[in-house]
Amino acid sequence: MDLKEFRSKYTPIIDNFLKTHLTEEIEDKKLGEIMAYSVLAGGKRLRPLIFLSTLKSLDMSITEKEIRIACGIELIHTYSLIHDDLPAMDNDDYRRGKLTGHKKWGEAQAILAGDGLLPLGIQWIAQASQNVKLVEIISEAVGPNGMVGGQYLDIDATNNESVKDNAEFIKKMEWLKTGCLLQASVQMAYVYAKCIDEAKIAALDKFAYTFGRSYQIYDDLVDLVETSEQAGKATHKDEEEGKNNTLTLYGAKQSRKQLQDLVDQGKQAISIFELPILGEFFDLYQKVM
Repeated sequence: MDLKEFRSKYTPIIDNFLKTHLTEEIEDKKLGEIMAYSVLAGGKRLRPLIFLSTLKSLDMSITEKEIRIACGIELIHTYSLIHDDLPAMDNDDYRRGKLTGHKKWGEAQAILAGDGLLPLGIQWIAQASQNVKLVEIISEAVGPNGMVGGQYLDIDATNNESVKDNAEFIKKMEWLKTGCLLQASVQMAYVYAKCIDEAKIAALDKFAYTFGRSYQIYDDLVDLVETSEQAGKATHKDEEEGKNNTLTLYGAKQSRKQLQDLVDQGKQAISIFELPILGEFFDLYQKVM
């Protein structure tokens, strides 16, 4: 099974689980509708698919329990998008081609929707895994030493001349705000699968790092090369808003070179697995190369 077949099989299963359980498990139906709006607006389902693909690479069966864990990751990711789009953060009007949560429902409602999705996502992971280590991994990945810390650094770095040429600061910021949750999706899978093969764990850790690091570079290049219609959100705004990132530091040519180097390292690491699925996630980047 290649990634195209894998996505075709599991993306509808993920979407159906999200739609069904957000309806069934949230008592206040209006709040549930507001939360579901952003979750079901679309998206690549990248993080849950990486979690499931890692399990498949380790010869694990995928049942409803594993789908619940994967969907818990997606709820947490969507919470971060809702809050990231708020006027106090990136102030975006569109996400995934639709009005952002605060534009559709109101700012307070969007904040509460994100506030609801974060603990519900952790709850789903805990319920399905019965594994405190998975809860620890995801909580650390999105907390002050992970995604939230990275988002803080991003805000602090905007229009900040003192960090615009600081490569180490920018690398740390991008890793925390984007890489940590992608890395956690892989780590949770091999912990859940009880993998003890050190070579496989090392390969998965290398994949997780290279994919997590490269994804933010890719996303910044999307802002440069795609229209708002293609990206489903506002583009060509990073430079005018004073964002400091790999692209503004090195320019498009060098950023693409860094991206290609990370892709090559990641694909090489994952080549020890019989299934090609994980390595094929890097093909997403072709449109900005």
